[in-house]
Amino acid sequence: MRAVVQRVKKSACYVDEQVIGSINKGMVVFLGIGKRDRVEDAEYLAEKIVNLRIFEDKKGKINLSLSQVGGGILLIPQFTLYGDCKKGFRPNFMEAAPVDSAKKLYLKFGELIRRRIDEVKEGKFGAQMRILADNDGPVTLILDSDRLRSKG
Repeated sequence: MRAVVQRVKKSACYVDEQVIGSINKGMVVFLGIGKRDRVEDAEYLAEKIVNLRIFEDKKGKINLSLSQVGGGILLIPQFTLYGDCKKGFRPNFMEAAPVDSAKKLYLKFGELIRRRIDEVKEGKFGAQMRILADNDGPVTLILDSDRLRSKG
């Protein structure tokens, strides 16, 4: 499971020119599901993301988590995070999970995040979305459940 996490001042997701989810201070989480991902990956990554200390404290030090600053999450399904660009110029998506299993795990991930954070908004799985993000910092991190767990 892969996530691109961006710290934002505000963000919104549009489908058919209509806002379907928006947050103020918090994180946009672009989530990709791989064909080998399981619920354990979702649990691990949800816990990691919610507890990332990427927000500034009163001294300007990046030292606070999302829950400590009362921020929200805008969760966006992003299968292209599994695009392999090693050969040629057209991405290969063979490592992305099939639609049915990806959607199921995406929904489970959203449920796990909601257990930890009060404000969770989402994009629409399978839809053409437009994401507006007012990046703060910018602070952007790439997380991969396989790589994170294999190194402890």
